Amino acid sequence: MSIRDDFPILKREVNGFPLIYLDNAATTQKPQIVLDAMNEYYTSSNANVHRAVHTLAGEATEGYEKCRHQLKEWFNAERVVLTSGTTEAINLVAHSWGRANLSAGDVIVLTEMEHHSDIVPWQMLAEERNVELRYVPVLEDFTLDMEVYAASLEGAKLVCVVHTSNVLGVRNPLEQIIQMAHDNDALVLVDAAQGVPHERIDFQDFGADFMAFSAHKMCGPTGIGALLIEPEVFEKMQPFMGGGDMIETVTVEGSTYQTDEHKFEAGTPKIAEAVGWSAALEWMSKLDLKKEHQRLIKIARWVAEQLRSMGMSVYGRHEEGDSAVVSFLHPKIHSEDLAHLFDSRGFAVRTGHHCAQPLLHRLGISGTVRASFYLYNTMDEAQLFIEQLKEITERFG
Repeated sequence: MSIRDDFPILKREVNGFPLIYLDNAATTQKPQIVLDAMNEYYTSSNANVHRAVHTLAGEATEGYEKCRHQLKEWFNAERVVLTSGTTEAINLVAHSWGRANLSAGDVIVLTEMEHHSDIVPWQMLAEERNVELRYVPVLEDFTLDMEVYAASLEGAKLVCVVHTSNVLGVRNPLEQIIQMAHDNDALVLVDAAQGVPHERIDFQDFGADFMAFSAHKMCGPTGIGALLIEPEVFEKMQPFMGGGDMIETVTVEGSTYQTDEHKFEAGTPKIAEAVGWSAALEWMSKLDLKKEHQRLIKIARWVAEQLRSMGMSVYGRHEEGDSAVVSFLHPKIHSEDLAHLFDSRGFAVRTGHHCAQPLLHRLGISGTVRASFYLYNTMDEAQLFIEQLKEITERFG
């Protein structure tokens, strides 16, 4: 069996054509094992977690905590907080660490490459606390200006940097960025939403203080993600959402809080989603991610070369380590029109600003067409994509 056989959605047709799904940077498809695991939970073990002693509650708790345990093993991390996704994970840092440790005049270093989820929470905190935000620019070769980064570190308390750009596919030099930040006594938050699908990261060896990512970018369900936290930093964070499960005791005089990750997981958690993510991690553990990533970057590089030869503007480098994302613009056909024409032929691509407006402003554009490849995509699909684009250009360009 091939990888594709595990994904039932790839058997469907769209507008009378076989589906060719090239929107993986937005979300990946789910293998049957994930769908089965979530269905089995709801069918056989549906209950709330942690407090009850009955059998179903025990099974639900075991399934939920199994996900946390697997993530700790997968990423070699001691502290794993389960969230609703990358966005909540970054906001958790802003509220739980930022509010407790930042004050007027402190500096946060960001980049022009960040997703809105790693810009807006810091802008909100800056307004509230009068914190200074400094942005590292993107150079003409689609890399960060490391000289400006070095100069920006003076007085910085936190560096927020995207692992891999969701627009460009460029993997940033994280090891250098983290080391430079720590040399200047700044902590580092890495938005790894686009990194973890392609690279198995050892969090302790990596050296970041926070790392945020989502399950749905790595064949898991939507609605769940994680924040990895360095243990010493974990102790400096305060809860920001109160409620059930994050407390030890509650009286009318006051409350005391859990001391482990549950301190940041108030309320009923994402139980079915955690069960599904566990299944996704088990499925992915059987693959050679490094080999698959090398295969995919070759596909992306070939597509980019074909697009350039057709007169398209292509944004990104597609070098070893980058992700298989190809953002481009047709010289005549508007990106939204082009996406509709692709959809009419069964291709799923994405258009727009990709929640990265500062980056697109830096590039002097308002949006791109983005084709992003993942584990179940093939060179045959890439060739069909280029063939269809040639046909569209001949008819409408």
